[in-house]
Amino acid sequence: MRGFVFARRTVYGRLWEPEAVKKYWHVINIGIQNSLAYRGNFLFRILFGFIPLLATIYLWRAIYEGKASVGVYTLAQMTSYYLVVTMVDVLTAVNEDDWQIAADIKDGNISQFLLKPIDYLTYRLCLFCSGRVIYLAVSAVPLGLFIFGMRKYFIMPADAATFGWFSVSVLLTALLQFFTSYAMAMLAFWVLEVTFIFILFAFESLASGHLFPLDILPPAMEHALAFTPFPYQMYFPTSIYMGKITGDALWRGLMIQAAWVVAAYVIARLAWHRGIRKYSAVGG
Repeated sequence: MRGFVFARRTVYGRLWEPEAVKKYWHVINIGIQNSLAYRGNFLFRILFGFIPLLATIYLWRAIYEGKASVGVYTLAQMTSYYLVVTMVDVLTAVNEDDWQIAADIKDGNISQFLLKPIDYLTYRLCLFCSGRVIYLAVSAVPLGLFIFGMRKYFIMPADAATFGWFSVSVLLTALLQFFTSYAMAMLAFWVLEVTFIFILFAFESLASGHLFPLDILPPAMEHALAFTPFPYQMYFPTSIYMGKITGDALWRGLMIQAAWVVAAYVIARLAWHRGIRKYSAVGG
């Protein structure tokens, strides 16, 4: 246990020193190499992901038949919404990271991190980033071709500033998604099965705006969801891109999104420390 405390102090005391940066950059390189071994899986995941996207777009076309708009969306805006959601998903989605973290805990693989000067959360964040880099590289061409095929309905951002704030929000979305998934995976310290994460994913798809824009919901329901982190995982950055959130609402939304990122990070850290105490107490 004393070795763990020493390693933890070493990590946090030197996390941003050149040697630490070099160490975690090496982790990113290893993650990229490992991800490249499965680039075919990434490609097929993207290609098959276009099937439900196409089905959704054609479903909305049928809904719009004879209508100029549904709620506050025209057909072009609704189509653009789903295309931008796909872009955000490619850049921020957590693919199997939570399951791998839970497996490390259940299989005892985290023991090797307790006596080494490496922070497990930072280690997993590096692997998450490397996975996103490869996923983006593999998906860029097919996704670009798909958007080009839908260019008649694809709306570009109003200006460079809008795209810039969209990029900032996407970065915060990626961190929020990762820290939330990491915190949920920490429950593996206390329970044997974490299949209930599927329930969270199902609710997240509904509440984040992944399945439909949240502003077509009744105002009371949309207002209630605004008090949760879910809209800031998909709906908020997409709405920035489409110019639906501007001015004071944009600044306020970015501050709230950043606050949720900090909250998720703190929860992830606390869950790790409490879990490690239990893990060490039972001889992990």
